[in-house]
Amino acid sequence: MTTFRNARDLLLLTFCEGSITEDEFLLLYDLNTSKNPEYPYWDYKKFCLQDKDEAECKTEFRFQKNDIPLLLNVLGLPEKITCKQGTVCRGTEALCMLLKRLAYPCRYSDLMSTFGRPVPEISMISNQVVDFIFEHHSHRITGWNHTVLNAHSLQIYADAVSNRGAALDNCFGFVDGTVRPICRPDLNQRLVYNGHKRVHALKFQSVVTPNGLVANLYGPVGKFSF
Repeated sequence: MTTFRNARDLLLLTFCEGSITEDEFLLLYDLNTSKNPEYPYWDYKKFCLQDKDEAECKTEFRFQKNDIPLLLNVLGLPEKITCKQGTVCRGTEALCMLLKRLAYPCRYSDLMSTFGRPVPEISMISNQVVDFIFEHHSHRITGWNHTVLNAHSLQIYADAVSNRGAALDNCFGFVDGTVRPICRPDLNQRLVYNGHKRVHALKFQSVVTPNGLVANLYGPVGKFSF
């Protein structure tokens, strides 16, 4: 895939050979200059999970090194991710991009040193993995998950809560909400402005069961709900 940088190098070579005029060179050079900051991603090594030790994987991805291939298989991610404009990425690398992005709030440029890719590629790959997971697995937390919330499991949860000294013997989960800040939108700013947190944000509400799993997720919504 040709990059802006490669196009500019080719234009410079063409100009030095006299194939284009100075005006043509300046016009084409400007058209092939990205409006985004151009980070030196080529100075970093390409990502390889085998080069990471256990401590790095646990810190950067929140998963043990040997568990990442298992997670890839459970989620059903393909071995190769291909973006619409032709960027190709191995499934393991794509999953690690998303895990590092979600492990701690960071910019896409913060991921560049780990994966050796330009920011647009990291953004496209991460978003494609998010879309894949949502399309294939969102029903597990947005709908009633019979695997986690069947009658037998609900009784186990209720017994666990009751055995810890709860006043109720039929409580199987715990409801909590969270406010997640977002960038200020161009339109409908009032709908997502949170007067309490003083930020533009979306709200989510979830039910967590005693086994530590999020059993149900509601959201995102604006400031007028719950």
